[in-house]
Amino acid sequence: MLLDPLYLVAFLLLLPWVAWRRWSGGRPVAAPLARFLGSGPPPPPKTVPRLWLHGVSVGEIQLLSGLAREIAAQAEAAGNPVEFVVSSSTTTGLDLAARRFAGGNVFPCPLDFSWAVRRTFRRVVPDLLVLGELELWPNLLAEAARRGVPVVIANGRLSERSARGYGRVAPLVRRMLGRVTLVSARSESDAARFRSLGAPQVRNAGSMKFDGVRGDRDADDVRGLAGLAGFAPGDDVFLAGSTQAPEERLAIEAYLACRADFPRLRLVLVPRHVERSDEVAALLDAAGLAWQRRSRLDGTRPPPHDCRVLLVDTTGELGAWWGTATIAFVGGSLDGKRGGQNMLEPAAYGAAVCFGPWTRNFADEVAVLLRHDAARVVADGAALTAFVRGCLEDPVEAAMLGKRASTTVHAAGGARVLTARSILATLAEGRRAGA
Repeated sequence: MLLDPLYLVAFLLLLPWVAWRRWSGGRPVAAPLARFLGSGPPPPPKTVPRLWLHGVSVGEIQLLSGLAREIAAQAEAAGNPVEFVVSSSTTTGLDLAARRFAGGNVFPCPLDFSWAVRRTFRRVVPDLLVLGELELWPNLLAEAARRGVPVVIANGRLSERSARGYGRVAPLVRRMLGRVTLVSARSESDAARFRSLGAPQVRNAGSMKFDGVRGDRDADDVRGLAGLAGFAPGDDVFLAGSTQAPEERLAIEAYLACRADFPRLRLVLVPRHVERSDEVAALLDAAGLAWQRRSRLDGTRPPPHDCRVLLVDTTGELGAWWGTATIAFVGGSLDGKRGGQNMLEPAAYGAAVCFGPWTRNFADEVAVLLRHDAARVVADGAALTAFVRGCLEDPVEAAMLGKRASTTVHAAGGARVLTARSILATLAEGRRAGA
């Protein structure tokens, strides 16, 4: 409760920004009023233990949906079924959760006001709370502790940079982590940083990112998208995904530099935020390219033959689009402001994968790929162009790079099974303690 006045001041100061996001045509803030008051329609009466899963946005929800399937399978096999409720803090996360947890209870995660957190716990009545990667809020953790609800951090991620930041408020962080029952860390280095900040129980289960990827280029949705885009056998598809400015411009420049020598080259751009589609469209127009929007492909006819560029201006499809790629660039990695996006998805499909040097969000995953010579780091736009041209000039080497990527990703799986096992053990211990 001591934090509520500070939160309230911050909330009031941010209201103009929230309104601007709402009315400017950008991505709106997710359910600000519902999160301020505490939400979540009460689920049906519990007949089995209920797990509350929380993921901030799309990446965490993707991770948790796979984890939920594994938890459910293990629980059913043991004759102890469970059910799930799911929260997220973003509109894209909530949309994906509604699709991934069909028939489940999906709601916006409360802001960390004491009254909002209490109301949500009263309505949801969870037996265990699972936080995806890292989401520490004092009132949320305090309320879980007050109610005797175990808390698990799944795929716990704590970079050196974040650890240094938390270290500046070490007493508060130590108190919060002391209320976390189990941290299932993605690597030993993450585990060590959690321990140094006071987490009482930490296990290195490995990164679930390796389990949450696909790899079947013959999957129906992959083949469907390839057909929709008019890709033909022998086309070289260069896909730049999860991109931020200026990465779309650099990908366009790479395409322009190579297309005359490689007429079968196709370019697909998938911006990280769909609301930037018009900005990317302006870049394509300025480059004089014939291009098409994904949203205008209805399946009745493919794009015109001379249209070799596709702008994906829809959400939720990138995981399948990666399966159409011959050459892949993973964005959020070239400007130094972000920490990279998930490069394991195109790697699992066997694309020749590259990304920039700024990948702190996936440092351990990148280390695994580079250790097995399964990806390339490109320092700038010139290096990106050189990578694309190199793959086109030596398709055998590009295919070998992709093969090593696919093999590496699939060999590194298994963390999801271990994490699910730990969660169910924690749930059982918590129920025994509360009996």
